[in-house]
Amino acid sequence: MHSSAGPPLIQLAPMEGVLDWVLREQLSAIGGVDRMVTEFVRVTDKLLPDHVFRRYCPELEQGGKTRAGTPVFVQLLGGQSGPMAENAARVAALGAPGIDINFGCPAKTVNRHDGGAALLQKPERLYEVTKAIRAALPAEIPVTAKVRLGFDHKEFHREIAAAVDEAGASHIVVHARTKKEMYQPPAHWEYIARMKVGRRLPFLANGEIWGVSDYHACALASGVERVALGRGLVRRPTLAHEIRAEILGVTASYDFEPLQFLTEFFASTLAYRGEAYAVARLKQMLRYWAAADATAALWFAQAKLFTQATQAQDFLRERIRESKCLPLPFTPASPTALSANAPRLC
Repeated sequence: MHSSAGPPLIQLAPMEGVLDWVLREQLSAIGGVDRMVTEFVRVTDKLLPDHVFRRYCPELEQGGKTRAGTPVFVQLLGGQSGPMAENAARVAALGAPGIDINFGCPAKTVNRHDGGAALLQKPERLYEVTKAIRAALPAEIPVTAKVRLGFDHKEFHREIAAAVDEAGASHIVVHARTKKEMYQPPAHWEYIARMKVGRRLPFLANGEIWGVSDYHACALASGVERVALGRGLVRRPTLAHEIRAEILGVTASYDFEPLQFLTEFFASTLAYRGEAYAVARLKQMLRYWAAADATAALWFAQAKLFTQATQAQDFLRERIRESKCLPLPFTPASPTALSANAPRLC
């Protein structure tokens, strides 16, 4: 249903505990994504020190972009409009190209402390926080928001969109589930179509987009061509390229070799936060990939027992040595089934 001259905007959705700056760098190097968003920075009642923003978003030191040039918005989470606006102004002064507001996090700890999806219960609070941040920033700095369809029901879905729109946001990302539904399929893309009626701001759809066919189904149901990819892109790092190529009617072109990706990811993570964190992150990445590829499932079965960096390094070196076939992208379009006949990762 694509109607414009070029491909739609594709954003990397933030994922707490997954999409840190190291993985953002890796995915940005593959390309296909127009914009990225940091993990959320928790705001309470005070102005955070600069080093906190730089820890979550080291890209601030290079103009708010990854080394490959992808802009990175800083995401803030909190329920008090004053402190949220104050912190937004500060991080914008540090060089953030945009501010994203987290109105979607379903974590109980976050919700109990007046953050994330908890604010969806009273859409007027979305308006207050968004309006305050918009007023605190220079006009050229975009303010965006990530929402869900509601907290424990969907009755306020149109009010949620109206609140963000009327407060002056530049765009809204809709995770097409309620907080209560968490991440359970299906995603209710059809509600996005209802939310956008009469609204001026662009919408991005999010949730259950694992492959090109899911993208088309989402676009048809939601009436939205722009998307924010989260778990789908982590599991299938070439997905953004595949969506663009399908829309433009060309062959997807990208530089992605899974073993090289894993080796660079592990080395950067080891240098960043040490052995225990790096080993855990390698296991996490392989667990995501295992849901989309049979070879990755075999790799994860071995790696999940690792406790030391040397084990991970030896494993990666051995996989590289034994690899004799050309690198191929992930082949299953669904995260649910492993195909015994699918081409392998390596």
